[in-house]
Amino acid sequence: MRREQWLRPYITSYFWRFVVIVILGALTVFTASSLMFSSGYLISKSALRPENILMVYVQIVIVRTFGTSRSVVHYVERLVGHDTILRILSKMRVQLYRILEPQALFISSRFRTGDILGIIAEDIEKLQDVYLRTIFPSLVALLLYTISITALGQFDVQFALFMALYLLILILVLPWISLWLTKKKNKQSQQKRGRLYQTLTDAVLGMSDWVISGRPAQFINLYENDELEVANIDRKLSAWARWRNLIGQATVGIVVVSVLYWAGQQYADGMIASTMIAAFVLVIFPLMDSFLPISEAVEKVPRYQGSFARLTEIGDAGEEVKARVKHDSAGANESTQMEMVSEEVMNQARNDAYIKIDHASYRYDKEGAWSFHDITLDIPQGKKVAIIGRSGAGKSTLLKLIQGAIAPEQGSATIKGNDASLYGEHIPSLIAVLNQNPHLFDTSVTNNIRLGKLDASDEEIREVAKKVKMDELIESLPKGYKTAMHETGQRFSGGERQRIALARVLLQDTPVVILDEPTVGLDPRTENELLSTIFETLTGKSLVWVTHHLVGAEHMDEIIFMEHGKIEMRGSHVELMEKYPRYRNLYHLDRPKSFFEA
Repeated sequence: MRREQWLRPYITSYFWRFVVIVILGALTVFTASSLMFSSGYLISKSALRPENILMVYVQIVIVRTFGTSRSVVHYVERLVGHDTILRILSKMRVQLYRILEPQALFISSRFRTGDILGIIAEDIEKLQDVYLRTIFPSLVALLLYTISITALGQFDVQFALFMALYLLILILVLPWISLWLTKKKNKQSQQKRGRLYQTLTDAVLGMSDWVISGRPAQFINLYENDELEVANIDRKLSAWARWRNLIGQATVGIVVVSVLYWAGQQYADGMIASTMIAAFVLVIFPLMDSFLPISEAVEKVPRYQGSFARLTEIGDAGEEVKARVKHDSAGANESTQMEMVSEEVMNQARNDAYIKIDHASYRYDKEGAWSFHDITLDIPQGKKVAIIGRSGAGKSTLLKLIQGAIAPEQGSATIKGNDASLYGEHIPSLIAVLNQNPHLFDTSVTNNIRLGKLDASDEEIREVAKKVKMDELIESLPKGYKTAMHETGQRFSGGERQRIALARVLLQDTPVVILDEPTVGLDPRTENELLSTIFETLTGKSLVWVTHHLVGAEHMDEIIFMEHGKIEMRGSHVELMEKYPRYRNLYHLDRPKSFFEA
Protein backbone atom coordinates (compact mmCIF):
# COMPACT_ATOMS: atom_id res chain seq x y z
CA MET A 1 0.00 0.00 0.00
CA ARG A 2 1.46 3.33 -1.03
CA ARG A 3 1.44 6.25 1.38
CA GLU A 4 -0.69 8.17 -1.14
CA GLN A 5 -3.56 5.89 -0.13
CA TRP A 6 -3.70 7.78 3.16
CA LEU A 7 -4.01 11.17 1.41
CA ARG A 8 -5.18 11.03 -2.18
CA PRO A 9 -8.56 9.27 -1.68
CA TYR A 10 -9.61 11.84 0.91
CA ILE A 11 -8.42 14.78 -1.18
CA THR A 12 -10.48 13.42 -4.08
CA SER A 13 -13.56 12.74 -1.94
CA TYR A 14 -13.49 16.10 -0.18
CA PHE A 15 -12.00 18.21 -2.98
CA TRP A 16 -14.77 20.81 -3.07
CA ARG A 17 -14.80 21.05 0.71
CA PHE A 18 -11.07 21.70 0.56
CA VAL A 19 -11.68 24.42 -2.02
CA VAL A 20 -14.26 26.01 0.28
CA ILE A 21 -11.88 25.80 3.26
CA VAL A 22 -9.06 27.47 1.31
CA ILE A 23 -11.42 30.19 0.06
CA LEU A 24 -12.73 30.77 3.57
CA GLY A 25 -9.16 30.91 4.88
CA ALA A 26 -8.27 33.47 2.24
CA LEU A 27 -11.43 35.44 3.04
CA THR A 28 -10.50 35.43 6.74
CA VAL A 29 -7.15 37.05 5.94
CA PHE A 30 -8.79 39.36 3.38
CA THR A 31 -11.35 40.64 5.89
CA ALA A 32 -8.60 41.07 8.50
CA SER A 33 -6.46 42.96 5.97
CA SER A 34 -9.43 45.05 4.90
CA LEU A 35 -10.14 45.83 8.55
CA MET A 36 -6.57 47.04 9.06
CA PHE A 37 -6.59 48.95 5.77
CA SER A 38 -9.87 50.73 6.51
CA SER A 39 -8.80 51.35 10.12
CA GLY A 40 -5.55 52.96 8.97
CA TYR A 41 -7.45 55.10 6.52
CA LEU A 42 -10.04 56.06 9.19
CA ILE A 43 -7.37 57.02 11.73
CA SER A 44 -5.52 59.11 9.18
CA LYS A 45 -8.73 60.75 7.96
CA SER A 46 -9.83 61.50 11.52
CA ALA A 47 -6.41 63.02 12.29
CA LEU A 48 -7.10 65.62 9.60
CA ARG A 49 -10.02 66.83 11.74
CA PRO A 50 -12.84 66.62 9.19
CA GLU A 51 -15.46 69.34 9.47
CA ASN A 52 -18.31 66.84 9.85
CA ILE A 53 -18.62 63.31 11.27
CA LEU A 54 -20.47 62.35 8.13
CA MET A 55 -17.20 62.69 6.21
CA VAL A 56 -15.84 59.56 8.00
CA TYR A 57 -19.18 57.84 8.67
CA VAL A 58 -18.80 55.49 5.71
CA GLN A 59 -15.32 54.47 6.91
CA ILE A 60 -16.70 53.83 10.38
CA VAL A 61 -19.38 51.53 8.96
CA ILE A 62 -16.78 49.75 6.80
CA VAL A 63 -14.51 49.17 9.83
CA ARG A 64 -17.43 47.76 11.83
CA THR A 65 -18.48 45.59 8.87
CA PHE A 66 -15.01 44.10 8.35
CA GLY A 67 -14.52 43.69 12.11
CA THR A 68 -17.71 41.63 12.38
CA SER A 69 -17.27 39.72 9.12
CA ARG A 70 -13.68 38.74 10.06
CA SER A 71 -14.90 36.92 13.19
CA VAL A 72 -17.82 35.31 11.37
CA VAL A 73 -15.76 34.12 8.39
CA HIS A 74 -12.99 32.86 10.67
CA TYR A 75 -15.52 30.90 12.76
CA VAL A 76 -17.12 29.36 9.66
CA GLU A 77 -13.69 28.51 8.24
CA ARG A 78 -12.70 26.72 11.48
CA LEU A 79 -16.07 24.99 11.69
CA VAL A 80 -15.96 23.67 8.11
CA GLY A 81 -12.26 22.80 8.35
CA HIS A 82 -12.48 20.83 11.58
CA ASP A 83 -15.71 19.12 10.56
CA THR A 84 -14.06 17.93 7.35
CA ILE A 85 -10.87 16.80 9.05
CA LEU A 86 -12.72 14.95 11.81
CA ARG A 87 -14.73 13.13 9.14
CA ILE A 88 -11.48 12.19 7.40
CA LEU A 89 -9.89 11.01 10.66
CA SER A 90 -12.94 8.88 11.35
CA LYS A 91 -12.57 7.21 7.96
CA MET A 92 -8.83 6.80 8.49
CA ARG A 93 -9.46 4.96 11.75
CA VAL A 94 -11.93 2.69 9.98
CA GLN A 95 -9.38 2.14 7.21
CA LEU A 96 -6.73 1.28 9.79
CA TYR A 97 -9.08 -1.16 11.52
CA ARG A 98 -9.92 -2.85 8.22
CA ILE A 99 -6.20 -3.24 7.57
CA LEU A 100 -5.51 -4.65 11.03
CA GLU A 101 -8.54 -6.95 11.27
CA PRO A 102 -7.40 -9.51 8.64
CA GLN A 103 -4.02 -9.57 10.41
CA ALA A 104 -5.53 -10.32 13.83
CA LEU A 105 -3.80 -13.69 14.00
CA PHE A 106 -0.45 -12.15 13.00
CA ILE A 107 -0.36 -8.85 14.90
CA SER A 108 1.47 -10.10 17.98
CA SER A 109 4.19 -11.73 15.87
CA ARG A 110 4.58 -8.88 13.35
CA PHE A 111 4.16 -5.75 15.43
CA ARG A 112 4.94 -4.70 18.96
CA THR A 113 2.10 -3.46 21.13
CA GLY A 114 3.90 -0.13 21.57
CA ASP A 115 4.07 0.34 17.78
CA ILE A 116 0.33 -0.25 17.41
CA LEU A 117 -0.38 2.08 20.34
CA GLY A 118 1.83 4.76 18.77
CA ILE A 119 0.05 4.46 15.44
CA ILE A 120 -3.41 4.69 16.99
CA ALA A 121 -2.62 7.35 19.59
CA GLU A 122 -0.18 9.53 17.67
CA ASP A 123 0.25 8.84 13.96
CA ILE A 124 -3.43 8.97 13.02
CA GLU A 125 -3.89 12.11 15.14
CA LYS A 126 -0.88 13.74 13.47
CA LEU A 127 -2.47 13.31 10.07
CA GLN A 128 -5.06 15.97 10.92
CA ASP A 129 -2.16 18.43 11.11
CA VAL A 130 -1.21 17.53 7.54
CA TYR A 131 -4.37 19.30 6.45
CA LEU A 132 -4.95 21.89 9.19
CA ARG A 133 -1.35 23.06 9.67
CA THR A 134 0.35 22.28 6.38
CA ILE A 135 -1.85 21.88 3.30
CA PHE A 136 -4.53 24.50 4.04
CA PRO A 137 -2.22 27.25 5.41
CA SER A 138 0.23 26.73 2.53
CA LEU A 139 -2.46 26.97 -0.12
CA VAL A 140 -4.00 30.04 1.55
CA ALA A 141 -0.58 31.70 1.78
CA LEU A 142 0.21 31.02 -1.89
CA LEU A 143 -3.19 32.33 -2.96
CA LEU A 144 -2.81 35.51 -0.88
CA TYR A 145 0.78 35.93 -2.07
CA THR A 146 -0.42 35.93 -5.68
CA ILE A 147 -3.35 38.28 -4.97
CA SER A 148 -1.33 40.75 -2.88
CA ILE A 149 1.54 41.00 -5.39
CA THR A 150 -0.97 41.44 -8.23
CA ALA A 151 -2.82 44.15 -6.31
CA LEU A 152 0.44 45.94 -5.44
CA GLY A 153 1.42 45.78 -9.09
CA GLN A 154 -1.58 47.98 -9.92
CA PHE A 155 0.19 50.80 -8.08
CA ASP A 156 3.88 50.12 -8.80
CA VAL A 157 5.07 47.16 -10.88
CA GLN A 158 8.74 47.59 -9.95
CA PHE A 159 8.06 47.67 -6.22
CA ALA A 160 5.65 44.72 -6.59
CA LEU A 161 8.40 42.63 -8.19
CA PHE A 162 10.80 43.63 -5.43
CA MET A 163 8.28 42.60 -2.75
CA ALA A 164 7.52 39.36 -4.61
CA LEU A 165 11.20 38.38 -4.40
CA TYR A 166 11.56 39.60 -0.84
CA LEU A 167 8.50 37.75 0.44
CA LEU A 168 9.93 34.53 -0.99
CA ILE A 169 12.16 34.58 2.10
CA LEU A 170 9.08 33.83 4.19
CA ILE A 171 7.36 31.57 1.68
CA LEU A 172 10.26 29.58 0.26
CA VAL A 173 13.74 30.27 1.68
CA LEU A 174 13.02 30.18 5.44
CA PRO A 175 10.78 27.05 5.17
CA TRP A 176 13.48 25.25 3.17
CA ILE A 177 16.21 26.17 5.67
CA SER A 178 13.92 25.17 8.56
CA LEU A 179 13.24 21.80 6.94
CA TRP A 180 16.93 21.20 6.23
CA LEU A 181 17.99 22.02 9.80
CA THR A 182 15.26 20.12 11.64
CA LYS A 183 14.59 17.11 9.42
CA LYS A 184 17.00 14.83 11.29
CA LYS A 185 15.89 16.05 14.72
CA ASN A 186 12.21 15.56 13.90
CA LYS A 187 12.84 11.99 12.77
CA GLN A 188 14.84 11.30 15.93
CA SER A 189 12.08 12.77 18.07
CA GLN A 190 9.45 10.57 16.47
CA GLN A 191 11.63 7.46 16.79
CA LYS A 192 12.30 8.22 20.45
CA ARG A 193 8.60 8.77 21.10
CA GLY A 194 7.86 5.42 19.47
CA ARG A 195 10.40 3.86 21.81
CA LEU A 196 8.66 5.50 24.77
CA TYR A 197 5.37 3.87 23.73
CA GLN A 198 7.11 0.50 23.47
CA THR A 199 8.77 0.92 26.87
CA LEU A 200 5.52 2.02 28.46
CA THR A 201 3.49 -0.90 27.10
CA ASP A 202 6.22 -3.36 28.11
CA ALA A 203 6.19 -1.88 31.59
CA VAL A 204 2.41 -1.99 31.93
CA LEU A 205 2.23 -5.58 30.68
CA GLY A 206 5.16 -6.64 32.87
CA MET A 207 4.45 -4.44 35.87
CA SER A 208 4.12 -7.31 38.31
CA ASP A 209 7.47 -8.73 37.19
CA TRP A 210 9.20 -5.40 37.74
CA VAL A 211 7.75 -5.22 41.25
CA ILE A 212 8.43 -8.86 42.12
CA SER A 213 12.03 -8.55 40.96
CA GLY A 214 12.46 -5.47 43.14
CA ARG A 215 13.50 -3.29 40.19
CA PRO A 216 10.74 -0.68 39.74
CA ALA A 217 13.27 2.11 40.42
CA GLN A 218 15.46 0.80 37.59
CA PHE A 219 12.54 0.93 35.17
CA ILE A 220 11.66 4.47 36.24
CA ASN A 221 15.27 5.55 35.66
CA LEU A 222 15.33 3.92 32.23
CA TYR A 223 12.04 5.52 31.25
CA GLU A 224 13.07 8.93 32.56
CA ASN A 225 16.35 8.70 30.62
CA ASP A 226 14.46 7.96 27.40
CA GLU A 227 12.05 10.77 28.20
CA LEU A 228 15.00 13.11 28.83
CA GLU A 229 16.42 12.29 25.38
CA VAL A 230 13.11 13.25 23.79
CA ALA A 231 12.97 16.42 25.89
CA ASN A 232 16.52 17.37 24.80
CA ILE A 233 15.61 16.96 21.13
CA ASP A 234 12.41 18.97 21.62
CA ARG A 235 14.42 21.64 23.43
CA LYS A 236 16.76 21.98 20.46
CA LEU A 237 13.80 22.15 18.09
CA SER A 238 12.22 24.82 20.28
CA ALA A 239 15.48 26.79 20.27
CA TRP A 240 15.52 26.79 16.48
CA ALA A 241 11.81 27.70 16.46
CA ARG A 242 12.64 30.83 18.48
CA TRP A 243 15.42 31.75 16.04
CA ARG A 244 13.12 31.05 13.11
CA ASN A 245 10.44 33.30 14.61
CA LEU A 246 13.04 36.02 15.18
CA ILE A 247 14.19 35.83 11.55
CA GLY A 248 10.59 35.85 10.38
CA GLN A 249 9.66 38.84 12.54
CA ALA A 250 12.78 40.70 11.41
CA THR A 251 11.79 40.04 7.80
CA VAL A 252 8.30 41.34 8.51
CA GLY A 253 9.82 44.43 10.13
CA ILE A 254 11.87 45.12 7.01
CA VAL A 255 8.75 44.62 4.87
CA VAL A 256 6.85 47.15 7.01
CA VAL A 257 9.66 49.70 6.74
CA SER A 258 9.90 49.12 2.98
CA VAL A 259 6.18 49.62 2.47
CA LEU A 260 6.23 52.71 4.69
CA TYR A 261 9.06 54.21 2.66
CA TRP A 262 7.36 53.31 -0.63
CA ALA A 263 4.00 54.73 0.48
CA GLY A 264 5.73 57.96 1.57
CA GLN A 265 7.38 58.23 -1.84
CA GLN A 266 4.07 57.55 -3.56
CA TYR A 267 2.47 60.38 -1.56
CA ALA A 268 5.41 62.69 -2.34
CA ASP A 269 4.96 61.96 -6.03
CA GLY A 270 1.24 62.68 -5.76
CA MET A 271 0.24 59.10 -6.61
CA ILE A 272 -1.74 58.44 -3.40
CA ALA A 273 -3.37 60.54 -0.68
CA SER A 274 -1.68 60.96 2.71
CA THR A 275 -4.47 58.97 4.34
CA MET A 276 -3.38 55.87 2.39
CA ILE A 277 0.10 55.66 3.95
CA ALA A 278 -1.06 54.13 7.24
CA ALA A 279 -3.58 51.98 5.37
CA PHE A 280 -0.86 50.39 3.20
CA VAL A 281 1.41 49.79 6.20
CA LEU A 282 -1.23 48.27 8.46
CA VAL A 283 -2.47 45.87 5.79
CA ILE A 284 0.94 44.16 5.95
CA PHE A 285 0.38 42.62 9.41
CA PRO A 286 -2.53 40.21 8.73
CA LEU A 287 -0.86 39.19 5.45
CA MET A 288 2.36 38.37 7.26
CA ASP A 289 0.38 36.34 9.81
CA SER A 290 -0.60 34.04 6.95
CA PHE A 291 2.97 33.77 5.62
CA LEU A 292 4.86 33.16 8.88
CA PRO A 293 3.31 29.72 9.73
CA ILE A 294 4.59 28.18 6.47
CA SER A 295 8.05 27.53 7.94
CA GLU A 296 6.60 25.61 10.89
CA ALA A 297 4.20 23.76 8.61
CA VAL A 298 6.98 22.58 6.28
CA GLU A 299 9.19 21.73 9.25
CA LYS A 300 6.66 19.09 10.37
CA VAL A 301 6.84 17.20 7.06
CA PRO A 302 9.43 14.63 8.30
CA ARG A 303 7.11 13.71 11.18
CA TYR A 304 4.26 13.20 8.77
CA GLN A 305 6.52 11.08 6.58
CA GLY A 306 7.36 8.89 9.57
CA SER A 307 3.66 8.45 10.34
CA PHE A 308 2.90 7.61 6.73
CA ALA A 309 5.81 5.14 6.68
CA ARG A 310 4.42 3.20 9.68
CA LEU A 311 0.90 3.24 8.27
CA THR A 312 2.26 2.09 4.92
CA GLU A 313 4.18 -0.73 6.62
CA ILE A 314 1.00 -1.99 8.27
CA GLY A 315 -0.88 -1.59 4.99
CA ASP A 316 1.78 -3.56 3.12
CA ALA A 317 1.55 -6.30 5.73
CA GLY A 318 -2.21 -6.35 5.20
CA GLU A 319 -1.75 -6.63 1.44
CA GLU A 320 0.67 -9.49 2.01
CA VAL A 321 -1.93 -11.33 4.08
CA LYS A 322 -4.54 -10.80 1.37
CA ALA A 323 -2.11 -12.00 -1.29
CA ARG A 324 -1.37 -15.15 0.66
CA VAL A 325 -5.00 -16.08 1.09
CA LYS A 326 -5.98 -15.13 -2.45
CA HIS A 327 -7.10 -18.10 -4.49
CA ASP A 328 -7.72 -18.10 -8.21
CA SER A 329 -10.09 -20.89 -9.10
CA ALA A 330 -10.35 -22.10 -12.66
CA GLY A 331 -13.30 -20.56 -14.46
CA ALA A 332 -14.41 -18.31 -11.59
CA ASN A 333 -13.08 -15.23 -9.90
CA GLU A 334 -12.80 -14.75 -6.17
CA SER A 335 -15.97 -12.65 -5.79
CA THR A 336 -18.02 -15.32 -7.49
CA GLN A 337 -16.57 -17.96 -5.20
CA MET A 338 -17.33 -15.83 -2.15
CA GLU A 339 -20.93 -15.43 -3.26
CA MET A 340 -21.22 -19.17 -3.87
CA VAL A 341 -19.77 -19.99 -0.45
CA SER A 342 -21.95 -17.51 1.41
CA GLU A 343 -25.22 -18.39 -0.29
CA GLU A 344 -25.05 -22.06 -1.23
CA VAL A 345 -22.71 -23.69 1.23
CA MET A 346 -22.75 -21.65 4.44
CA ASN A 347 -25.97 -23.16 5.79
CA GLN A 348 -24.74 -26.67 5.05
CA ALA A 349 -21.32 -25.92 6.54
CA ARG A 350 -22.90 -24.68 9.77
CA ASN A 351 -24.43 -28.13 10.20
CA ASP A 352 -21.59 -30.17 8.77
CA ALA A 353 -18.23 -28.37 8.66
CA TYR A 354 -16.11 -31.09 7.11
CA ILE A 355 -12.46 -29.96 7.29
CA LYS A 356 -9.95 -31.60 4.98
CA ILE A 357 -6.27 -30.74 4.67
CA ASP A 358 -4.58 -32.53 1.79
CA HIS A 359 -0.77 -32.60 1.56
CA ALA A 360 -0.58 -28.96 2.66
CA SER A 361 2.68 -27.09 3.11
CA TYR A 362 3.30 -23.52 4.22
CA ARG A 363 6.18 -21.19 5.00
CA TYR A 364 6.20 -17.52 5.89
CA ASP A 365 9.20 -16.73 3.74
CA LYS A 366 9.54 -18.02 0.19
CA GLU A 367 13.19 -18.82 0.84
CA GLY A 368 12.74 -19.94 4.46
CA ALA A 369 12.08 -23.25 6.12
CA TRP A 370 8.66 -24.86 6.04
CA SER A 371 6.44 -24.10 9.04
CA PHE A 372 4.76 -27.40 8.22
CA HIS A 373 5.19 -29.69 5.25
CA ASP A 374 3.01 -32.30 3.55
CA ILE A 375 0.32 -32.34 6.25
CA THR A 376 -2.83 -34.37 5.64
CA LEU A 377 -5.72 -34.13 8.08
CA ASP A 378 -9.30 -35.34 7.82
CA ILE A 379 -11.85 -33.91 10.31
CA PRO A 380 -15.47 -34.88 9.63
CA GLN A 381 -18.14 -33.21 11.73
CA GLY A 382 -17.93 -34.26 15.39
CA LYS A 383 -14.40 -35.63 15.27
CA LYS A 384 -12.01 -34.65 18.07
CA VAL A 385 -8.36 -34.18 17.08
CA ALA A 386 -5.45 -33.32 19.35
CA ILE A 387 -2.34 -31.71 17.83
CA ILE A 388 0.65 -32.14 20.11
CA GLY A 389 4.19 -30.93 19.84
CA ARG A 390 6.79 -28.64 21.31
CA SER A 391 6.92 -24.89 20.59
CA GLY A 392 7.85 -24.16 16.99
CA ALA A 393 6.54 -27.47 15.66
CA GLY A 394 4.02 -25.68 13.39
CA LYS A 395 0.86 -26.16 15.45
CA SER A 396 -0.23 -22.50 15.54
CA THR A 397 0.42 -22.07 11.81
CA LEU A 398 -1.72 -25.13 11.13
CA LEU A 399 -4.55 -23.51 13.11
CA LYS A 400 -4.28 -20.38 10.96
CA LEU A 401 -4.61 -22.61 7.90
CA ILE A 402 -7.78 -24.20 9.26
CA GLN A 403 -9.20 -20.74 10.04
CA GLY A 404 -8.51 -19.54 6.50
CA ALA A 405 -6.10 -16.83 7.65
CA ILE A 406 -3.43 -18.27 5.33
CA ALA A 407 -3.56 -20.37 2.20
CA PRO A 408 -1.19 -23.33 1.71
CA GLU A 409 1.72 -22.86 -0.65
CA GLN A 410 1.27 -26.49 -1.64
CA GLY A 411 -1.74 -28.75 -1.28
CA SER A 412 -5.16 -27.59 -0.10
CA ALA A 413 -7.24 -26.80 2.98
CA THR A 414 -11.01 -26.98 2.55
CA ILE A 415 -14.17 -26.67 4.62
CA LYS A 416 -17.16 -28.44 3.10
CA GLY A 417 -15.25 -28.73 -0.18
CA ASN A 418 -14.38 -25.02 -0.48
CA ASP A 419 -11.04 -23.43 0.26
CA ALA A 420 -11.01 -22.27 3.88
CA SER A 421 -9.56 -18.90 2.82
CA LEU A 422 -12.66 -18.17 0.73
CA TYR A 423 -14.97 -18.06 3.74
CA GLY A 424 -13.34 -14.81 4.85
CA GLU A 425 -15.52 -12.91 7.34
CA HIS A 426 -17.91 -15.90 7.58
CA ILE A 427 -15.31 -18.02 9.40
CA PRO A 428 -16.51 -16.93 12.90
CA SER A 429 -19.88 -18.54 12.16
CA LEU A 430 -18.10 -21.85 11.51
CA ILE A 431 -15.11 -21.86 13.86
CA ALA A 432 -14.86 -20.60 17.44
CA VAL A 433 -11.58 -20.34 19.33
CA LEU A 434 -10.82 -20.79 22.99
CA ASN A 435 -7.18 -19.90 23.51
CA GLN A 436 -4.85 -19.76 26.48
CA ASN A 437 -5.46 -16.08 27.16
CA PRO A 438 -8.93 -15.01 25.96
CA HIS A 439 -9.50 -11.28 26.22
CA LEU A 440 -12.23 -10.27 28.62
CA PHE A 441 -13.34 -6.66 28.48
CA ASP A 442 -13.73 -4.25 31.36
CA THR A 443 -17.50 -4.49 31.35
CA SER A 444 -20.16 -6.73 32.87
CA VAL A 445 -20.14 -10.53 32.82
CA THR A 446 -23.27 -10.41 30.67
CA ASN A 447 -21.63 -8.25 28.01
CA ASN A 448 -18.52 -10.42 27.91
CA ILE A 449 -20.55 -13.58 27.37
CA ARG A 450 -22.90 -11.86 24.91
CA LEU A 451 -19.93 -11.16 22.64
CA GLY A 452 -20.48 -14.68 21.30
CA LYS A 453 -23.99 -13.75 20.15
CA LEU A 454 -24.91 -10.09 20.24
CA ASP A 455 -28.67 -10.65 20.22
CA ALA A 456 -28.60 -13.32 22.96
CA SER A 457 -31.26 -13.00 25.63
CA ASP A 458 -30.51 -12.93 29.35
CA GLU A 459 -32.00 -16.42 29.60
CA GLU A 460 -29.58 -17.76 26.98
CA ILE A 461 -26.68 -16.20 28.88
CA ARG A 462 -27.79 -17.82 32.13
CA GLU A 463 -28.15 -21.15 30.35
CA VAL A 464 -24.58 -21.20 28.97
CA ALA A 465 -23.25 -19.94 32.32
CA LYS A 466 -24.93 -22.94 33.93
CA LYS A 467 -23.38 -25.30 31.39
CA VAL A 468 -19.90 -24.06 32.22
CA LYS A 469 -20.71 -24.25 35.95
CA MET A 470 -20.34 -20.54 36.61
CA ASP A 471 -23.98 -19.74 37.35
CA GLU A 472 -23.80 -20.22 41.11
CA LEU A 473 -20.66 -18.13 41.48
CA ILE A 474 -21.99 -15.30 39.32
CA GLU A 475 -25.38 -15.24 41.04
CA SER A 476 -23.69 -15.14 44.45
CA LEU A 477 -22.04 -11.83 43.58
CA PRO A 478 -23.79 -8.63 44.76
CA LYS A 479 -24.46 -7.44 41.20
CA GLY A 480 -24.82 -10.90 39.68
CA TYR A 481 -24.43 -10.92 35.92
CA LYS A 482 -23.90 -7.15 35.95
CA THR A 483 -20.66 -7.56 37.90
CA ALA A 484 -17.77 -5.76 36.22
CA MET A 485 -15.00 -8.05 35.01
CA HIS A 486 -12.31 -5.38 35.49
CA GLU A 487 -9.50 -4.99 32.99
CA THR A 488 -8.64 -8.29 31.22
CA GLY A 489 -11.11 -10.04 33.55
CA GLN A 490 -8.96 -9.66 36.68
CA ARG A 491 -12.07 -9.86 38.86
CA PHE A 492 -12.00 -13.65 38.39
CA SER A 493 -9.36 -16.37 38.65
CA GLY A 494 -7.65 -17.95 35.63
CA GLY A 495 -9.96 -20.98 35.55
CA GLU A 496 -13.06 -18.80 35.98
CA ARG A 497 -11.98 -16.54 33.14
CA GLN A 498 -11.60 -19.56 30.88
CA ARG A 499 -15.08 -20.78 31.82
CA ILE A 500 -16.59 -17.39 30.96
CA ALA A 501 -14.74 -17.50 27.64
CA LEU A 502 -16.09 -21.04 27.12
CA ALA A 503 -19.61 -19.72 27.78
CA ARG A 504 -18.98 -17.16 25.04
CA VAL A 505 -17.93 -19.98 22.68
CA LEU A 506 -21.05 -22.02 23.53
CA LEU A 507 -23.21 -18.99 22.78
CA GLN A 508 -21.44 -18.59 19.45
CA ASP A 509 -22.62 -22.14 18.65
CA THR A 510 -20.24 -23.02 15.80
CA PRO A 511 -19.81 -26.54 14.43
CA VAL A 512 -16.03 -26.39 14.98
CA VAL A 513 -14.16 -25.28 18.10
CA ILE A 514 -10.41 -24.76 18.27
CA LEU A 515 -8.84 -25.21 21.69
CA ASP A 516 -5.47 -23.45 21.61
CA GLU A 517 -3.89 -24.55 24.90
CA PRO A 518 -6.75 -23.19 27.04
CA THR A 519 -5.41 -24.82 30.23
CA VAL A 520 -1.92 -23.30 30.21
CA GLY A 521 -1.05 -21.81 33.60
CA LEU A 522 -3.82 -23.59 35.51
CA ASP A 523 -3.17 -25.90 38.42
CA PRO A 524 -3.75 -29.65 37.73
CA ARG A 525 -7.11 -29.82 39.52
CA THR A 526 -8.51 -26.70 37.80
CA GLU A 527 -7.13 -27.97 34.49
CA ASN A 528 -8.87 -31.32 34.81
CA GLU A 529 -12.14 -29.72 35.88
CA LEU A 530 -12.04 -27.28 32.95
CA LEU A 531 -11.25 -30.04 30.45
CA SER A 532 -14.08 -32.13 31.82
CA THR A 533 -16.46 -29.18 31.33
CA ILE A 534 -15.14 -28.54 27.81
CA PHE A 535 -15.61 -32.12 26.65
CA GLU A 536 -19.03 -32.29 28.28
CA THR A 537 -20.39 -29.04 26.80
CA LEU A 538 -18.88 -29.41 23.32
CA THR A 539 -20.32 -32.83 22.56
CA GLY A 540 -21.18 -33.17 18.85
CA LYS A 541 -18.84 -30.41 17.74
CA SER A 542 -15.56 -30.90 15.91
CA LEU A 543 -12.66 -30.20 18.23
CA VAL A 544 -9.14 -29.25 17.19
CA TRP A 545 -7.12 -29.16 20.38
CA VAL A 546 -3.58 -27.83 20.33
CA THR A 547 -1.57 -28.65 23.42
CA HIS A 548 1.94 -29.28 24.73
CA HIS A 549 1.05 -32.16 26.99
CA LEU A 550 -1.21 -35.17 27.17
CA VAL A 551 -3.75 -34.60 29.95
CA GLY A 552 -7.12 -35.67 28.53
CA ALA A 553 -5.57 -37.12 25.36
CA GLU A 554 -7.54 -40.37 25.78
CA HIS A 555 -10.76 -38.48 25.03
CA MET A 556 -9.64 -37.58 21.50
CA ASP A 557 -10.50 -39.59 18.40
CA GLU A 558 -7.11 -38.91 16.82
CA ILE A 559 -3.83 -37.60 18.17
CA ILE A 560 -1.20 -36.04 15.94
CA PHE A 561 2.33 -35.51 17.20
CA MET A 562 4.16 -32.81 15.20
CA GLU A 563 7.86 -32.11 15.15
CA HIS A 564 9.79 -29.77 12.85
CA GLY A 565 6.67 -29.13 10.77
CA LYS A 566 6.00 -32.81 10.07
CA ILE A 567 3.75 -35.46 11.57
CA GLU A 568 5.92 -37.93 13.50
CA MET A 569 3.13 -39.96 15.11
CA ARG A 570 -0.63 -40.21 14.60
CA GLY A 571 -3.47 -42.44 15.71
CA SER A 572 -5.87 -42.88 18.62
CA HIS A 573 -4.60 -42.79 22.18
CA VAL A 574 -4.81 -46.60 22.43
CA GLU A 575 -2.95 -47.08 19.13
CA LEU A 576 -0.17 -44.69 20.10
CA MET A 577 0.23 -46.32 23.49
CA GLU A 578 0.68 -49.70 21.79
CA LYS A 579 2.92 -48.66 18.88
CA TYR A 580 5.15 -45.86 20.15
CA PRO A 581 7.26 -46.22 23.30
CA ARG A 582 8.09 -42.51 23.06
CA TYR A 583 4.42 -41.57 23.30
CA ARG A 584 3.90 -44.03 26.12
CA ASN A 585 6.77 -42.56 28.13
CA LEU A 586 5.57 -38.99 27.50
CA TYR A 587 2.06 -39.91 28.58
CA HIS A 588 3.18 -41.42 31.88
CA LEU A 589 5.55 -38.53 32.59
CA ASP A 590 2.98 -35.88 31.75
CA ARG A 591 0.01 -37.52 33.36
CA PRO A 592 0.85 -39.46 36.51
CA LYS A 593 -2.76 -40.15 37.38
CA SER A 594 -5.96 -40.74 35.53
CA PHE A 595 -7.99 -37.87 34.14
CA PHE A 596 -11.07 -39.07 36.02
CA GLU A 597 -9.18 -39.30 39.31
CA ALA A 598 -8.68 -35.52 39.53
